[in-house]
Amino acid sequence: MPKVKLATKVPEFSLPASGGATWSLKGAAGKKLVVYFYPRDMTSGCTRESQDFRDLYGAFRKAGAQIVGISRDSVASHDKFAHRESLPFALLADTDEKVCKLFDVIKQKSLYGRKYLGVERSTFLVDSTGRLRQEWRKVKVPGHAEEVLEATQRL
Repeated sequence: MPKVKLATKVPEFSLPASGGATWSLKGAAGKKLVVYFYPRDMTSGCTRESQDFRDLYGAFRKAGAQIVGISRDSVASHDKFAHRESLPFALLADTDEKVCKLFDVIKQKSLYGRKYLGVERSTFLVDSTGRLRQEWRKVKVPGHAEEVLEATQRL
């Protein structure tokens, strides 16, 4: 499957979501969409990032945008995380990494000298016609959700 590129249409995908539903890209048609990829549920950086998107959720809605978070964690893990943090948006379970690979966010990482493949914290902004308009890779959490909101409001 080809990787998504700026200014091109994002290929249709669907994934199991927190709350037991299946989320699909076509369900977001006509709206702006913020897709953020994060390494793991309930880790400090991922919790902070999800809280930041949660806290700005009303402003994203006002800007006509939906938000979804994606990681390789299970739906059960997402349900627990979403409930614990009162997240008003869906978390999608990409356990087979199909969508992670589509967005090219699986990267070699290193922890205590051990190399492994993991999700690189990344965010993508899709316009109401389904085209990828902006991407943030190797995201640093502080101030990130605000920066994405500003880009969303300008779109």
